[in-house]
Amino acid sequence: MNRYPLWKYLIIAVSLLLGLLYTLPNFYGESPAVQISPLRITANIDTGLLQRVEDALKKANLVSSGTFLDEGSIKVRFESTDVQIKARDILQTLLGNDYIVALNLLPNSPQWLTSIGALPMYLGLDLRGGVHFMLQVDMEGAISKSLDRYSSDIRSSLREKRIPYAGFEREGDQLTLKFRDIESRNKAEVELKENFPDLALQAENAGTNYNFVTSIKQEAQTEMKEAAVEQNITTLRNRVNELGVAEPIIQKAGADRVIVQLPGVQDTAKAKDILGRTATLEIRMVDDERDLDAALRGKVPFGTELYEERGGGPLLVNKQVLLTGDRITDAQPGFDMDNQPAVHIRLDNNGSRIFKQLTRDNVGRRMAILLTERDHTEVVTAPVIREEIGGGRVQISGSMNSLEAKDIALLLRSGALAAPMEIIEERTVGPSLGAENIARGFNSTLYGFIAVAIFIMIYYMAFGVISVIALSFNLLLLIGLLSIIQATLTLPGMAALALTVGMAIDANVLINERIRDEMRNGASPQLAISAGYERAFGTILDSNITTLIAGIALFAFGSGPVKGFAVVLCLGILTSVFSAIFVSRGLVNFCYGSRRKLELVPIGKIWIPEKTDPYFQITTNASPDVVAGLSETKETAEDANAQPIETKEIPKEEPITSDETKEIPSKPGSTEANETNDIAETPGPAINETGKRPKKASSKSNGKKRRKQK
Repeated sequence: MNRYPLWKYLIIAVSLLLGLLYTLPNFYGESPAVQISPLRITANIDTGLLQRVEDALKKANLVSSGTFLDEGSIKVRFESTDVQIKARDILQTLLGNDYIVALNLLPNSPQWLTSIGALPMYLGLDLRGGVHFMLQVDMEGAISKSLDRYSSDIRSSLREKRIPYAGFEREGDQLTLKFRDIESRNKAEVELKENFPDLALQAENAGTNYNFVTSIKQEAQTEMKEAAVEQNITTLRNRVNELGVAEPIIQKAGADRVIVQLPGVQDTAKAKDILGRTATLEIRMVDDERDLDAALRGKVPFGTELYEERGGGPLLVNKQVLLTGDRITDAQPGFDMDNQPAVHIRLDNNGSRIFKQLTRDNVGRRMAILLTERDHTEVVTAPVIREEIGGGRVQISGSMNSLEAKDIALLLRSGALAAPMEIIEERTVGPSLGAENIARGFNSTLYGFIAVAIFIMIYYMAFGVISVIALSFNLLLLIGLLSIIQATLTLPGMAALALTVGMAIDANVLINERIRDEMRNGASPQLAISAGYERAFGTILDSNITTLIAGIALFAFGSGPVKGFAVVLCLGILTSVFSAIFVSRGLVNFCYGSRRKLELVPIGKIWIPEKTDPYFQITTNASPDVVAGLSETKETAEDANAQPIETKEIPKEEPITSDETKEIPSKPGSTEANETNDIAETPGPAINETGKRPKKASSKSNGKKRRKQK
């Protein structure tokens, strides 16, 4: 009845082992470190740079506790923050502006734990420290940038359809398109309405010119502003993730503001540098007709610029930009026809049309693809256009490895900001404040756990001890799960941990009380344990499902700290149900399931209600007339200050038989008493103590009994 098969015990043992392994890294703490990341794609992170860093630290007599390469960056661990700051200054001077040297915190977990993927939970800004920014999006800049894009698109569209126009002007948030005849304007109107539905067109005559004044519709401006904020958030998130900042918080705040929190980053200047990093793509034509040697001597021809091709020599490139990275919808790393690393780019509709026209008009010429990052521009590749290229798919290949192709694709996907952003608030949270918050949160959870454990063990004795063990297993499993999924723990998350301790014990209380109820009703100990767990299961499941629904709603509609609270709450519900029902039942079965003769269950004192008044005990199942008569007799005797009514309790081993009737004494001479003495003659059946109606006696036997009493 109360026995588990071997496979269930194996599940409990494996869960305990995994929970312990993945919880351990959270107890080793963190140490200050310096992280070196490339600022430009051309900057290499290799063993040669690692050796330079180690030699510089040794020369400055700064002792490090570990230097290693990790996912495209170098991390150096130190014993104290003082040494960390000194090392940062020395390495920044050594490496110059090609690398980002930022302060960081690294876990102290042993290598054998790290090798199996056991890492500590990420800590939020309020626990770990870091930097907080409030950025405001320049909506006017977003509209201005959109007008510039529309201006370029309208020119290209009119040239493609061979519609002549006399000029193009921009005044504020309006574009004025000039025509010399009304026929050209009518053709342009059809083309603009078909390809640019977001533009409002207004015809206007100015002397001999027939003009169109265009502006962006109001509803389109609203959508454009919302899209600008969302695109900026995506761009910022891609930039920060690309540099390896652990669990950043980047979220919308209001209509035009964005919050950026970077846990673990203590240097505000470097954090701003991270936010400002981006890469833009430009396509221009190579000028092979001008004198390159004169350009190398410093005489660059008008309308051209001199650049270096990656893996090649210098090139003269026209200043006119034919296509920009704003038209890129996707960029993925891959390989070309020669199995060399390449970046595959997909353009939007307008970009596809422009690129198709560009390649059709310049067959046989070289096209330069330039990548600009941090005001540093280089020619990634300059292929010769062999044929017209349509379909909106472009391939960039050249002197690059797989890692560079991945970085270029990532930066091109992130793109430039849709609208300018300005930092209106910045705040640095020190690690000392985070350590204080961690200590307070840990202590609150610990004290709550101890208080609950003491109460449960005193109230439920041995079963209380089993409940506390299951509760400990629940906390261990919850922290292990948070570490496995690399969740970010914040102060609200620590509050959810403390709440889980109080909620998890409810299931054990329900089970223990059910077992007590079964024993109170006379069930055997083994049967009481089995029935208690089975009957409590439905109640536990219902109550936790409703809480889980609330937690899912918080996660779906909340943001930031609310989501952190919801994640811990939902995982805590799952682990508490598992530990209360599955783990505690396994412990009970292991301790008591093998005992064939279990006479007592150590589950505390079982309260049993006392017996009720004998009057009502005897007449509990009597007819309403009999009960009313007995109640009236008792009340009358008390009101008249009569002599106490002597009652005699009928022993259980001597039930009333059909040949005798139980007489209830009363005060002599009382009418009510005489009526009460004749209860046996009333039509209502007499009730004995066992609650059963006696067999009906014959009238003859009743008469004999009455004469004997006289």
